[in-house]
Amino acid sequence: MATKTDDFAPFPVKDQLPGVEFCVSSSPNWPEGIVLGFQHYIVMLGTTVIIPSILVPLMGGGDVEKAEVINTVLFVSGINTLLQSLFGSRLPVVMGASYAYVIPALYITFSYRFTYYLHPHLRFEETMRAIQGALIIASIIHMITGFFGLWRILVRFLTPLSAAPLVILTAVGLVALAFPQLARCIEIGLPALIILIILSQYLPHLFKCKRSICEQFAVLFTIAIVWAYAEILTAAGAYDKRPDSTQLSCRTDRSGLISASPWVRIPYPLQWGRPSFHASDAFAMMAATYVAIVETTGSFIAASRFGSATHIPPSVLSRGIGWQGIGVLLGGLFGTATGSTALVENTGLLGLTKVGSRRVVQIAAGFMIFFSIFGKFGAVLASIPLPIFAALYCVLFAYVASAGLGLLQFCNINSFRTKFILGFSIFIGLSVAQYFTEYLFISGRGPVHTRTSAFNVIMQVIFSSAATVGVMAAFLLDCTHSYGHASVRRDSGRHWWEKFRVYHTDTRTEEFYALPYNLNRFFPSF
Repeated sequence: MATKTDDFAPFPVKDQLPGVEFCVSSSPNWPEGIVLGFQHYIVMLGTTVIIPSILVPLMGGGDVEKAEVINTVLFVSGINTLLQSLFGSRLPVVMGASYAYVIPALYITFSYRFTYYLHPHLRFEETMRAIQGALIIASIIHMITGFFGLWRILVRFLTPLSAAPLVILTAVGLVALAFPQLARCIEIGLPALIILIILSQYLPHLFKCKRSICEQFAVLFTIAIVWAYAEILTAAGAYDKRPDSTQLSCRTDRSGLISASPWVRIPYPLQWGRPSFHASDAFAMMAATYVAIVETTGSFIAASRFGSATHIPPSVLSRGIGWQGIGVLLGGLFGTATGSTALVENTGLLGLTKVGSRRVVQIAAGFMIFFSIFGKFGAVLASIPLPIFAALYCVLFAYVASAGLGLLQFCNINSFRTKFILGFSIFIGLSVAQYFTEYLFISGRGPVHTRTSAFNVIMQVIFSSAATVGVMAAFLLDCTHSYGHASVRRDSGRHWWEKFRVYHTDTRTEEFYALPYNLNRFFPSF
């Protein structure tokens, strides 16, 4: 009789995710950690290559400029990842290029004041300087929001119910980067997706192989197999008579990075010249900073779950946002053409590998810095066809979305209030972002078109982000719907996170989020 009762008992709520092999504060042995760190480096290359590949040609740059910007993004990402893991949130997140800054960067690129530069390289440098200036100004607002505790005040009102749509949409909002990009070269992308699922999910159960090996290195095995397959197709001439768009997506020799990259080059501040400052550019970039803060918050929450840590306290989260602002400042000084964010794909990799170790991410930062300096070697890896990365995203983004769904264990999902807030915020986030994005691609401008172009861009940036729209809706509804009703606190799961609102309330917080070298004495968290 007791057995039957247990069969129907609900699963217990877990503050920390069970089943993780290495949590935030633990580490694998060095050989295993180095391979896992290299895997994180490989995964972040997709975004690192895609964003400069979009922006640099439109700015007037060629393959040489694109290779230099990619190496600069890698270099700054390595520094930002180290800073974030050491002094910021202390979570195993990889800080990299953010898509939120693409629209403001394009707005600056297409500004009329750059049409007078006929020489492409000169136009590239002038455009880059304008983007740098906007990033520097935006980073000041970013750092103030984090270090002065403004973000801490807001996220203290975040509950599991309002955080769930944020984390879900942080991943699902990037759906256009997954299967639509995979389908650009289906004969490469689809095998990569199938192989990754088999290696990580089925192989450990079908054969007597050590589960950790199959799961932890599935991404590396997948890339090695499919990349070799793509090399064979390219060498055999399978794409010689195909359209240029197909060749660009499928061939392994069309990126132009290997020939354009120098053997050794160290990126340095102001390498493109002195930044220029324009008010409209700065306001547009500030909107991107706000979106990056929101999306990074979603990644932080997911990373804390996959790292088997307790919920991240608001003061630590705000500290991480402040250090992210320093990363945006570094991007402005070095000239990355984009700001910084916690990469969703690498957060998903924590879930796939069940390794949430901080040390692994720090090793990955070392690979970023190394390959950014020795560009020829890094360019070989950066020439992996993008549909392979898109196949990885199909799995890695799904893991992050599942972390958001996991937060619902703290909520009363039988409450109709919970059902409405959750369903509406997810739906409206996806719907509004889809509308703004489609409108921009079809008409060449956003649905908001006033006489002030900077305001138009601000609206476009904010409402093109599904996570930003979704969390605004969820946050507003959670704070106002049935306000004062006795059951609201428990339905939203607020009581589960109450002990993490103040840094020292839970004794486990110190283990995961304390600063190194006893720096908490000088920079206390509240």
